Amino acid sequence: MSQQLLNSGVAGRLEPLPAADHPDLLAPPVADAIRSLDLDAYVAAIDPEYADTENLCAHYDVPLDASINAVVVRGTRAGVEKHVVCMTPADRRVDVNGLVRKKLNARKASFAPMDYAVDATGMEYGGITPVGVPEDWPIWVDAVAADVPWVCIGSGIRGSKLFLPGADLLKLPGAERVDDLARPN
Repeated sequence: MSQQLLNSGVAGRLEPLPAADHPDLLAPPVADAIRSLDLDAYVAAIDPEYADTENLCAHYDVPLDASINAVVVRGTRAGVEKHVVCMTPADRRVDVNGLVRKKLNARKASFAPMDYAVDATGMEYGGITPVGVPEDWPIWVDAVAADVPWVCIGSGIRGSKLFLPGADLLKLPGAERVDDLARPN
């Protein structure tokens, strides 16, 4: 395991392993993306019962300020749909009807329906991650999330979590740093 990750305390009581060596702990599109991208990514198995952020942090001692959530947003204008993955710290909420709607140039924006998000990404609900999402979906990373030294994000399944430097979120295809993407809860 990376000494930096180990020293950061972000993994709490989890035991991260190099993600490229453990595709069995990743959804197939995530494993494919890990193989093709230059990410310093680690994965740790978890009990799926604790996949939700608050439960994960409490049970495994993962710091809340390092937990970054992926939110799939759908915007529509004149019958045309656009999707974006918004990466935001777990203690903040995405500004869907303000900044996201305007940036998508959509008349209406909302969270994508769960069934759609699961089918389109090939990932499990509660494990969706920007790593391996459809290539035509932009990934907007809140500036706060990009500045976290190490982040804990979904792995595409509920049975594990990915750890990578926050700056590596910006290495993902279609990724962009967005100031004020999220607001404090």
